[in-house]
Order: sequence, then C-alpha cells, then structure tokens
Amino acid sequence: MDTPAPALIALGETMVLVTPRDATPLADAEDVRLSIGGAESNVAAHAAALGQRTAWVSALGDDVLGHRVHRAITGQGVDTRWVRFDPNAPTGVYFKDPGRGVLYYRAGSAASRMTAESIADVPLEQTTIVHVSGITPALSAGCAAMIDAVIARVAASDAALSFDVNHRAALWPASEAAPVLLDLANRSDIVFVGLDEAETLWGTKTAEDVRALVSAPARLVVKDGDVGATEFSADGAVFVPAIKTEVVEAVGAGDAFAAGYLAGLLAGDAPAERLQGGHRRAHLVLQSTDDVVGVDVTDAAE
Repeated sequence: MDTPAPALIALGETMVLVTPRDATPLADAEDVRLSIGGAESNVAAHAAALGQRTAWVSALGDDVLGHRVHRAITGQGVDTRWVRFDPNAPTGVYFKDPGRGVLYYRAGSAASRMTAESIADVPLEQTTIVHVSGITPALSAGCAAMIDAVIARVAASDAALSFDVNHRAALWPASEAAPVLLDLANRSDIVFVGLDEAETLWGTKTAEDVRALVSAPARLVVKDGDVGATEFSADGAVFVPAIKTEVVEAVGAGDAFAAGYLAGLLAGDAPAERLQGGHRRAHLVLQSTDDVVGVDVTDAAE
C-alpha cells in the first residue's frame, strides 16, 4: 500500500546542538546535552504533533551525528524518506553559549552542499504546503539555487509555498540579506516575519508598513513578539494577541508559531483560529528549553 503524500513538506538544514545543562557559559561548562536545531524540521515536527502528515527534506553527513539527527526527527512522527546521507561532508554542529549567543560549525556541511538536483525526486507538486526559510539561501550558492528551483516548481503546481524570513545575522549581514529575502517573500504564497526583523532588514515600522512592502503573498503574518500577530490577506487584516507567558527561552518559538498556524490552515481554520493556534504552540515552547516540546535527540536515541 502506498504511503499517503504528506500535507506539508519542510526543507532545510538541521544540526546537532550542544548546550550546557544549565546557564553556565561554555568556557566553564562541564556538563552538556545534545539536542537538535533546525527551523524547518521544527515546523514539520510541531505540525506532526498537531495531527498533520509532514515530511522533512535535507542532507546529513553519513556519520554518527547525522544518523542520530535522522533517528530523532523520524521519532517525532515526521516522514524522513527523502533525507539523504552524504559520505563526503559532515553534519552541521552548533553550540549554545548561555548569555553569549551561539557558535556555528556548519560551513561545508552536507546540507550546505544541496542543489536543485538534490531534491529532484521530492514530490513537491503533490503536497499542499511546501515550507522553507531564509536560512537556506544563505548557506551556499547551491542552496540559493535550490530555493529558486523549489519556488519555480511550487508556482507551477497547486501547492502553496510557505516562507519564514528567518534572517540569521551570523550567516549574512542585513545589507546583503535584505533584498534577497524581500524578493523571496514576494515570490511566496504564505510569509512569516517578525516586526523587529522586518525593521532591521527593510526599515519598516508597523505591520502595515511590512504589508505595503511584502504585498504579493496571499497571506502575510507579521509577528510582534509578546504583543501578538497580524494576518494580512485579500479579506483584510486580523490581529490576535499573544498568550501571556513566563519565558524560559525564546529560541524555536517562531518555528512553533508557524507550525501551529500552518496546521490550522491545513485544517481549514479561520484566520483568528489559526493565529491562535500559532500562539498556543509558541506558548508551549517559550516555557521550555526544547525547540520541540517533549522530544530531543537523547530521548529519541534511547
């Protein structure tokens, strides 16, 4: 019996994350834990937890860390059949240094070597939503060309392209990223962007300013931190306030929000309901140190 096509396919790099078990700086930490970090796989895992059929597409090193990542994401209920293992490149790794940001070791990783040919056999045209982010085109020229190919393939199909702007200053400065990310956003059907992120990239001040600039997508979602989120569409603007939350860690909340929103869209929810679904999922993650609540690499490996 054929496996049903996933309703959502997310494409992008996932790395192993090494982080101190408490708030100790890396320079002094003795105990660390392994987990995983990847915006697109986070979205796939959250949407799977909400009952949607999802898949994650990427490349991993054919090494112990790559197989560990693959096992963990598969264990989250995500279809990983289109993930390939590269024997000639490593799995990316990054370190969280509490209070000091993160350190990336992803240059030359298996995922950064992906090209349009890498995803030729992925049935993007047969899904409902294809989700990508602005992280991927910053990894390499090949990855940027791959995203262009994804957009072209989705545009020629009945699928919708979901794009999370997700600017990472450690990968490319705003001056370089801004025009590229704006172009990608305006070639997408569904766009997620933080209000502060949009101001850094494009100098916009309000959600309405962002909509004036990112005018092409059928649905634009502008997130304003703990204030709330606004969806813009042909039917107008809908705002839903955020859920009051005692924040433990903010990392991963944007991915959780996108997943909750997209799961609601797939379920046929009204705009306010899917925005609320995004807030609910983000609320869970904000209260945890895990990007996907309740599952990490260590748990999945045991």
